[in-house]
Amino acid sequence: FIETQEISDYIEKNFPPNFTYQEFAKDFTAEFFNATQWANLFAKSGAKYVVLTSKHHEGFTLWPSKYSFSWNAKDIGPHRDIIDELGTAVRQANLTFGLYHSLYEWFHPIYLSDRANNFTTQDFAKAKALPELYELVEQYKPSILWSDGDWEANYTYWNSTEFLAWLYNESPVGDEVVVNDRWGADIPCNHGDFYTCTDRYDPGVLQAHKWENAMTIDKKSWGFRRNAVLDDYLTANELITTLARTVSCGGNLLVNVGPTKDGVINPIYEERLTQLGDWLSINGEAIYETSPWTAQNDSYNENIWYTYANNNVYAIVLEWPSDDTVTLQSSRQIFEASANTSVVLLGNEDTKLEWSLTTSQVQIKLPSKAIVKNPTAWVLKIISG
Repeated sequence: FIETQEISDYIEKNFPPNFTYQEFAKDFTAEFFNATQWANLFAKSGAKYVVLTSKHHEGFTLWPSKYSFSWNAKDIGPHRDIIDELGTAVRQANLTFGLYHSLYEWFHPIYLSDRANNFTTQDFAKAKALPELYELVEQYKPSILWSDGDWEANYTYWNSTEFLAWLYNESPVGDEVVVNDRWGADIPCNHGDFYTCTDRYDPGVLQAHKWENAMTIDKKSWGFRRNAVLDDYLTANELITTLARTVSCGGNLLVNVGPTKDGVINPIYEERLTQLGDWLSINGEAIYETSPWTAQNDSYNENIWYTYANNNVYAIVLEWPSDDTVTLQSSRQIFEASANTSVVLLGNEDTKLEWSLTTSQVQIKLPSKAIVKNPTAWVLKIISG
């Protein structure tokens, strides 16, 4: 990540003295923001749900919140209700719509006062954070509520249990809503419908509780960086590798893209999302509605991750073997149990692949790479005999 001193030096060099964060708002114009275009891209990427940042730590809301006067996207900048526009478009694209919301705010004087009081006062939580959450849920009805900015105070300061009781029992989304685990210090990885634990959480081993890997295509930032270079972005293979490892271990993948102040999703992000969608259009049955198998990463070949669905085991092969032969160890018993076990390569299902047992492994002969449908990461579907 960029060092704080580097940022300070840049601000000092390129902005007038005493420039404030609030002065950035007028530059957030979103004149090219097209919610339908965004939603169509997300659908094309193979996503099943979309989570929009309704408010980040600076406190600027993307909806005309009555609790954020003159510091919202309707009053200044775009003069639009971004949440309403995107929520409508996402649902029209048959995707599930969710909202991220930061509890705390970096600069809010009432929050800073509560913090100075060691959170023995709750003025900010009661007058700002909680009313915003109620407003968000009642007005936009998100199916996913993704909380953040919780870690400086415990859940009692945020009145999290009171809010969540209302959310599940009385709110307009009570029958469907799911929430993450960031509702107070010590709550992450302990309480929530799904755990996010830390940013870019990627344990690499099976987890006992449903979890999500919230990560970024730009390795260094959640936002758009004008000075990013190509190497700063995940390649298509790196993105698919992260997806395979995450789903194999029982997680969901939340892929972050940072749009520009003009409301544009940069072409490099568009390309990565499209590449991911192209891969899923061929290999999606190894990802969607799957469960973790008895093994996640193959015990012999670290470039292979397993998933399971409908009595079939899927082996996601991240690196094409030089001799066109995949060697597996963890799934050998399936082949040993029945000579009628068959294997196909997703996208080339018309051809059953030849396999043979060795002392402790099974070897599967792949078709010619020239005829396979996707250029990176290949999926073997193992069908028990």
